[in-house]
Amino acid sequence: MYLKRLKDLREDNDLLQKQVAVALGITRQQYGLYEKGERQIPIDKLCLLAKFYNTSADYLLGLTDEIKPYPRKNK
Repeated sequence: MYLKRLKDLREDNDLLQKQVAVALGITRQQYGLYEKGERQIPIDKLCLLAKFYNTSADYLLGLTDEIKPYPRKNK
């Protein structure tokens, strides 16, 4: 499910793979492999994607359908 979510979020935001790749500090080719499921997304890149799209890693992974990120707790 996360493969579809990655592509849908990118397209819904009118972004190219290259633009997302730049935000992650990787090549467009590497990001393309993430979208196709040919390479697993490292946790640090998953966290960056969640911040980039202002959502949660759980949403990206298909564990929730709530697109809004979880509220941050004040320490």
